[in-house]
Amino acid sequence: MPARRFLAIGLLAASLAISAQPADPLLHKPAPAIVRDDIHQQPIDLAAYRGKVVLLNFWATWCAPCQIEMPRFVQWQTRYGPDGLQIIGVSMDDDSAPVAALTRKRQVNYPILMGDEQIGSAYGGILGLPVTFLIDRKGNIAARYKGETSLAAMERDLKRLLRTHVTG
Repeated sequence: MPARRFLAIGLLAASLAISAQPADPLLHKPAPAIVRDDIHQQPIDLAAYRGKVVLLNFWATWCAPCQIEMPRFVQWQTRYGPDGLQIIGVSMDDDSAPVAALTRKRQVNYPILMGDEQIGSAYGGILGLPVTFLIDRKGNIAARYKGETSLAAMERDLKRLLRTHVTG
């Protein structure tokens, strides 16, 4: 009987140790580099936005939750851009034509670039959409949001990051 109890305690401890692993290994680490042209052939280098808060949104034209977020992101870029926000969209569509059409229709006011497996893998694997990262002014990932997310909570986190200033 005592041996079984120790085995059960050992298994419980092992399962707790596994679940205690960091939920997202990218958090509080430098955001992986992105250097490529957006859909209008303008160069985008994520490192050039150091000193700004970056909202990096992985999305697709066929993704309903992504469609819901997009107008809010347009508003945020207008409202918080002067405070240091830069939104960058990464479309995971296979073809840029529908992306260009949708962003034109939605009057998107932030850069959109085409994503691929390489960028997705660098950001921990983009298995469902949308996936949004908040990157602080030092270039570190401060938050990751997967799937439908409370936009109010995301905005609170965004505003908190905008209040911080890079020193040194």
